[in-house]
Amino acid sequence: MEIFQVLVDFMRTLLTYCYNLTEALGFPSYGIAIIIMTIGIKAILAPLTAKQVKSMKGMQKLQPKMKEIQNKYKNDPQRAQQEIAKMYKELGVNPLSGCLLLLVQMPFLIAIFYALQGYPYDPAYESFLWLPSLGEADHLYILPVLSALSTFVMSKQTAQDATGAGAGQQKIMQIFMPLFIGYISLNFPSGLVIYWVVSNIFQMIQQFFIYRNDNKEA
Repeated sequence: MEIFQVLVDFMRTLLTYCYNLTEALGFPSYGIAIIIMTIGIKAILAPLTAKQVKSMKGMQKLQPKMKEIQNKYKNDPQRAQQEIAKMYKELGVNPLSGCLLLLVQMPFLIAIFYALQGYPYDPAYESFLWLPSLGEADHLYILPVLSALSTFVMSKQTAQDATGAGAGQQKIMQIFMPLFIGYISLNFPSGLVIYWVVSNIFQMIQQFFIYRNDNKEA
């Protein structure tokens, strides 16, 4: 799609701008440029992420009440759905808001994926730390491990209030998703995996403060 390609081109231009910034400061580095770009994008999307996290947290807290309603009206599924909808309305919870907010962010995430995957790095500065090239996979497998570990910690943090059947599903995802992310990161360009790791760390910090503030208000 032409509109999506415009977004991909914008992400590549943004990375070039961040690289030029590091060059102007006297330490040209695509690795640092990717980190700066990631933090900037996550900061812009932070309000949406906060709403998504709070929506998920609210749904998790409602799981016991939903279970009570389902048990009470187990012979009348239609009445159970009506009562659950009524509960959502009374408490001001939208069960679809978390998904909708995630869908809003998805085009940005996919655009970044394609922008970094085919980015034309300057060979003179495409190395970063132990990485010979940000355009190639990590030959030491450090980044895939970090991507899996950060995904696990973030998933565990998100699922800390889950109860009932939702808790069981969350535990399965806590194991499956980190393994999946770690596996695909084995062959992904290092620059893209750096984006994923930094993005996870940013969101973990954001979620920490969200949960801490919610606990203080509770």
